[in-house]
Amino acid sequence: MANVEVSLKEIMTSIEGALGAALVDYTSGMALGTLGGGKDLDLMVAAAGNTDVIRAKVRTMQMLGLQDEIEDLLITLGSQYHLIRLLGGNGMNSLFLYLVLDKGNSNLAMARHQLKRVEAALEL
Repeated sequence: MANVEVSLKEIMTSIEGALGAALVDYTSGMALGTLGGGKDLDLMVAAAGNTDVIRAKVRTMQMLGLQDEIEDLLITLGSQYHLIRLLGGNGMNSLFLYLVLDKGNSNLAMARHQLKRVEAALEL
């Protein structure tokens, strides 16, 4: 089992093209941990903003009467992928992993696979 710091380091070192990662509580919009980012990628702002994205999708699913769970959300930009993976189980129902990838230097399928692996090992 891995803590937040170890999990974020694992994401940044094992996922090719990773530019930044965060573990976020979407009830508050606060990041519980961040790694990477920089002046052009403020992970604290991204954590808060993506919280609104998740809340909107959850509301939409409720209005549609969908009885399913979100695995992940993908936002594709010109030069980046923004991957949001909602966590489940073990008291992590209100958390998500947020990963920013360099679109030209990453493999989206492998990144999704690696995030699932990190999620399985994460312990709070």
